[in-house]
Amino acid sequence: MPADLGRQINSGLRRVPVWLVWVVGLMPAFSLPVALVRGGLGPDPVRPLEHELGHWALRFLIAALCVTPILRHGGVNLMRFRRALGLLAVVYALLHLLVWLLLDMQLRLDEILRDLLRRPYITIGMLALLLLLPLAWTSRDAVLRRMGPQRWRRLHLLAWPATVAAAIHYIMVLRIWEPQVIVYTVIILLLVMLRFVRGHRPIR
Repeated sequence: MPADLGRQINSGLRRVPVWLVWVVGLMPAFSLPVALVRGGLGPDPVRPLEHELGHWALRFLIAALCVTPILRHGGVNLMRFRRALGLLAVVYALLHLLVWLLLDMQLRLDEILRDLLRRPYITIGMLALLLLLPLAWTSRDAVLRRMGPQRWRRLHLLAWPATVAAAIHYIMVLRIWEPQVIVYTVIILLLVMLRFVRGHRPIR
């Protein structure tokens, strides 16, 4: 990208408030329940609601991981928005889990435990969420100062296995290679490859 164009884009991005990312990012979280009430999710609405929330979690995870390679290889600085993108991923992952627990499984603990043990895609999805939770907890500036930048960066490398686990969960749930599944898989593979560009230096 030409340097002048990069500077213009970054100048414009500096005027975009972070709260706007939250407002736009949470729109699906409000529109999906409305669609549920209005019958817009079909005759069995719980599964589409559950899947779409998980889908958004994966989208925001990928978006958060794209921030650094976009800066490194394209010169566009989205760093101000990376924390919001990562936290939005966690919000949607938790909503995805809540829909499964409350609406799908109806808090039947015996069935929940059985599915966790016997259905690999649920086990992998839960692993992805467990990897994300410490990242969300340590996303605050005060925690970063307490941990120190080096320890904080090492911990936040968990975003990579969390995203890979979330993608595997997503593929196993759909069970078919739809175009969007292929696109997400290719993007994640490219991100993993880019992480080792320039002498295997991590991009985070």
